[in-house]
Amino acid sequence: MKFPIYRRPGGVVFLDDDLAYLEMLAEVMPEHWPVRLFTRPSDCIRYLEPEPALQEADHWRHKDILDRWHQGQSLIAQILAYWREAGSWRFGLSQVCVVDYSMPAMNGLQVLEELAGWPGARVLLTGRADEQIAVQAFNASLIEQYVPKQASEISRRLAGSIQRLLDDASGLHAQAWRASLTREQMAVISTPQIGRQLQALAEQHRWVEHVVIGDPFGVLALDDAGQAAWLQLEHLSRLDELAELGASAGIDSSELARVRSGDSLFDGEFQLAIGSDRGGLVKAVSLGHGVLAALSAVPPSLCPGPDQGYACFLREKSERPIDDITPVSPLAAQTTSSAPRPAA
Repeated sequence: MKFPIYRRPGGVVFLDDDLAYLEMLAEVMPEHWPVRLFTRPSDCIRYLEPEPALQEADHWRHKDILDRWHQGQSLIAQILAYWREAGSWRFGLSQVCVVDYSMPAMNGLQVLEELAGWPGARVLLTGRADEQIAVQAFNASLIEQYVPKQASEISRRLAGSIQRLLDDASGLHAQAWRASLTREQMAVISTPQIGRQLQALAEQHRWVEHVVIGDPFGVLALDDAGQAAWLQLEHLSRLDELAELGASAGIDSSELARVRSGDSLFDGEFQLAIGSDRGGLVKAVSLGHGVLAALSAVPPSLCPGPDQGYACFLREKSERPIDDITPVSPLAAQTTSSAPRPAA
């Protein structure tokens, strides 16, 4: 598997005029998803309409970080500042919208036409009579998936389809962050064995958001409690250079032998990025293909903390009311309150 350059959780929106069906979805969809449920197309449209502007503004924040990096500023320090300042509401930005095709006021494709500027993935729920319409919509790239309501194990199948779309939902951000990586670094994270190892580390440490950067090379990650970590990545061919950096920082020559052997990595570049001059050695593990990794915790004072973590965000959103159009972000409130209400 290829480890994603960027990943962040996001919301899932369901629209279906069948109240009982929505109540069932509210019960069975994974608890780690922020979920919104609507019975009325007008409310669903009203809720999602402000999001493209929020997504665009967030995307430009990432591009600004990269622009400042080109001017000499640290990527690590800037990303940590972004995580502290952006607010946990970003976790609720919708990434997938699931709509029923057959509804009395507007059919599902008409709803999606109203949301043409919304950047997320679209899933159409269909009955037997609507399946050909769904196939045509899929072939025309109007939707990313369609799921027949009469399918066996519909809940499991629907959840699986949505999860695959969520896994691929950060493409715009990933495209921006690719600019910091060299061809050789891209080859490393694209190697299936290394991708599996990185994914296992992400699951082990409960990373919910991460970005792969090239200067220095590694993964800056955020867990569900708002604690950040740095995973330094190095190729065996760079160990002598890394040992020289350690020597210039005053690391004892006997210790530097551990760097040259691949037992440990010198973390001086990371420490410099977080404002410390105390570079040291961190135990390394092999990811295969000549690549080593070493994990360091980011000081809590530089992290968002539990109150801004994903776990806290989910607790606050644990209720899944139906037809709640409260904006995902306070920044969207003015847009929502001033926008004309679509026809029901």
